[in-house]
Amino acid sequence: MKLAADLHIHSCISPCADMSMTPNNVVNMAYLKGLDVIAVADHNSARNLPACKIVADTRGLLFVPAIEAESCEEVHVLCYFSTVEAALEMGDWLYQYIPDIPNVPEIFGEQVALDEFDEPIYTESKLLIQSTTKSIDDIVAKCRELSGVPVPAHINRTSNSILVSLGFIPPQLRFNTVEVYSRLPVSVEATENRHVIYSSDAHRLEDILECGNYMTAFDRSVQGILSYLASEM
Repeated sequence: MKLAADLHIHSCISPCADMSMTPNNVVNMAYLKGLDVIAVADHNSARNLPACKIVADTRGLLFVPAIEAESCEEVHVLCYFSTVEAALEMGDWLYQYIPDIPNVPEIFGEQVALDEFDEPIYTESKLLIQSTTKSIDDIVAKCRELSGVPVPAHINRTSNSILVSLGFIPPQLRFNTVEVYSRLPVSVEATENRHVIYSSDAHRLEDILECGNYMTAFDRSVQGILSYLASEM
């Protein structure tokens, strides 16, 4: 089945995201735009996912818990999970391997975790937008260990993409889906025999995709989406 989707949205715990990207604002903007399903995927963190899930459930919007992990090769990998708990476990694992460099809000932006009422819970002091010390192989393995589905992010962008950082998509990682940035060309080899998803990578509310961007899923459920992303062509 087809679902109106945006599977790559940031919240205000990502320092590069606008502070208006609160759980309620993100979910309600997606609802107003007529989307069926969204994924919030912050940099190396899942701390705003519990609140986002509560708000999405209230709105009747399908919510896929996710993280945008960064490997030591500077590759961004979207990790999609069936539960918030699995995403939080992935986030806790990643956090151990983020270098202990403090965030400078005046330069990078605030990193704020909120509750379901958009009230601050805490401010993260360690800079989240940096490479972990774990390889892409390690990140993919950990994601799958937690029954998640790893998807290389924006593979055709000029930074933090698998094609730029590695030069190719390693076959042993068995990626059956890739995310492509729609405004740039991408090689046929990179997408051949793989599912392709297009997402906003929204850091501002107005950047969340409009209804009209559709993805295929086996059914209207989180597991139906994950099973499709993990399936072979």
